[in-house]
Amino acid sequence: MNRQTSPLPFPLLIARKDGILTLTLNRPEARNALSESLMHALQLSLDEAVEETAIKVIILAANGSVFSSGHDLKEMSARRGDADHGLDYYRMLFAQCSHLMQTIVRHPKPVIAKVQGMATAAGCQLAASCDLAVASSNAQFATPGVNIGLFCSTPMVALSRAVPRKFAMEMLLTGEAISAAEAFRLGLINRVVAPADLEKETEALARTIGAKPTATLKMGKQAFHHQLELGLSNAYDYVGEVMVQNMLHREAIEGIGAFLDKRRPKWPES
Repeated sequence: MNRQTSPLPFPLLIARKDGILTLTLNRPEARNALSESLMHALQLSLDEAVEETAIKVIILAANGSVFSSGHDLKEMSARRGDADHGLDYYRMLFAQCSHLMQTIVRHPKPVIAKVQGMATAAGCQLAASCDLAVASSNAQFATPGVNIGLFCSTPMVALSRAVPRKFAMEMLLTGEAISAAEAFRLGLINRVVAPADLEKETEALARTIGAKPTATLKMGKQAFHHQLELGLSNAYDYVGEVMVQNMLHREAIEGIGAFLDKRRPKWPES
């Protein structure tokens, strides 16, 4: 008699409410490890959200006690049996992950990480790649690859852009976890809240941002990330032109007019 096995749950849960798209990692039994299928689902959802005019803000969350433990090491190790010992697969997988993280950074809509528990390796990278992060006081962050002989080189990119250089190196070289309070002090996250308040506080932040004019948010986020990659003079040249184009946009025309008229702005439909 064949034993029936229950199908695995979909690795990503998707919810839309009040202009907020919430993408929830749903592999709690695997510590929300970023498997190939989970990263594919995240990528697809983020790509689709670009064109969803009703969506103003995106929240990345997770089910279970762990936000994400990083890459799925069981899945990766299974490919050592390939003829090339996994070479092509590992190149594909890390390229997939890098593309996902860059999608978050370059996404036209603000992305907020809601971190309820441990975020390690690529899980820490995922939180660091988001525009903002709200964490439970129970959350911890680590890049522990050095402990298993696999230095967290790709997480290093996001981490080193989020916290001061020497603190990033300490996390990378020791593999030790830092608390939510320490992550806040270093600038890795924006807010630390009581576990019971995490959902409420994250959604409140998302609603505050979502109420702002859509095109202005898109223009501002893009400019923020691009100017960081430029020298000082080039950055001012670039953002000066951004300000010019922003000033000519109908959102600025309405917003400035409303301010001068002492009335609430009526933002045009995007």
